[in-house]
Amino acid sequence: MSRMVGTVSRGLRAPIIREGDDLKKIVTESVLEASRQEGFEVRNRDIVAMTEAIVARAQGNYATVSDIAEDVRAKLGGGTVGLIFPILSRNRFAICLRGIASGAEKIVLMLSYPSDEVGNHLIDWDMLDSKAVDPYRDVLSLERYRELFGYNKHRFTGIDYVDYYAQLIRESGAEAEVIFANDPREILSYTKDVICCDIHTRERTKRLLKDAGGRRIYGLDEIMTAPIKGSGFNEKYGLLGSNKATEDKVKLFPRDCQSLVEDIQADLLRETGKLVEVMVYGDGAFKDPIGKIWELADPVVSPAYTEGLEGTPNELKLKYLADNDFAQLSGEALRDAIKQEIHKKDGDLVGKMVSEGTTPRRLTDLIGSLCDLTSGSGDKGTPIVYIQGYFDNYTND
Repeated sequence: MSRMVGTVSRGLRAPIIREGDDLKKIVTESVLEASRQEGFEVRNRDIVAMTEAIVARAQGNYATVSDIAEDVRAKLGGGTVGLIFPILSRNRFAICLRGIASGAEKIVLMLSYPSDEVGNHLIDWDMLDSKAVDPYRDVLSLERYRELFGYNKHRFTGIDYVDYYAQLIRESGAEAEVIFANDPREILSYTKDVICCDIHTRERTKRLLKDAGGRRIYGLDEIMTAPIKGSGFNEKYGLLGSNKATEDKVKLFPRDCQSLVEDIQADLLRETGKLVEVMVYGDGAFKDPIGKIWELADPVVSPAYTEGLEGTPNELKLKYLADNDFAQLSGEALRDAIKQEIHKKDGDLVGKMVSEGTTPRRLTDLIGSLCDLTSGSGDKGTPIVYIQGYFDNYTND
């Protein structure tokens, strides 16, 4: 075996990106400079990925609390608004909540329990069981919730999100009422005008509410879909995927970035003669087994990617081959047999035992998760990730 290293993921440092920066130039030059400094060669089917944050920053894709409030008033009438299934996050939702509350007279906030959609817990299952509460049927007022469960702080942030969100609503000038339920239709007992804040289940939630007689039913993906007085916007995802920028502003998910990844691919091809795949990534798609939090708070892992990243892996399980088909072989004979099996594998291994245990997920979700773990979300300063060997297999020397 001549090559000992398979996949390598490198976080690349880049300048702090500001609105109006030429991101195509910055990403291309960062890759080329890193390859010179670190002594790695750009190869065909390497992958360059950049965080959605720097794309949105370069685009200047921001919205203020007042922008959000104006859009909410226009779409929902400015009266009592039901706000259901938000995730529990200062970064992801607090500023959005301020904007929504500023555009209404009253907010009826309906929280899912025992946790939000991505696994942030208000209470744990053992506590529910001990109180004989059925989260699939029982609707709790704030008073009943406090009577049963008291005050619970998030294990990582130390915040009681029930109090925190209610206070934000009041500070924004709206009356606040908080209830706890998991059937979205419960909100219609309070108001027919609703914003659904769930991410991955939003289409079902909106359908259920409309079928049950909801009047003005919107998702977060339908707020800020067009500019308000020159603001940023996202015509496809609205406020979904947004992050806190300041106490008065959110950075929206990037828009129109397909041309960016294709232009970077073309620039690198011109500079190196190699066809490199390029993508934009946000949250990875994985779950923390300790905190029980599912990372994916963005609407998708990757909003834009080049054609070579389409599809899912089509891989054989080497240990299955070694333990079953070639159990009698060892050493060089085993290696050669496995290589031959890889060379002749079918284009579609779905349902075949030899692929059992491989990961049947989209390439962009897998690669985006690798990128998110590589770049982190703190102070590493590596918003660009360069991956080599991802598409290699055991036959590549």
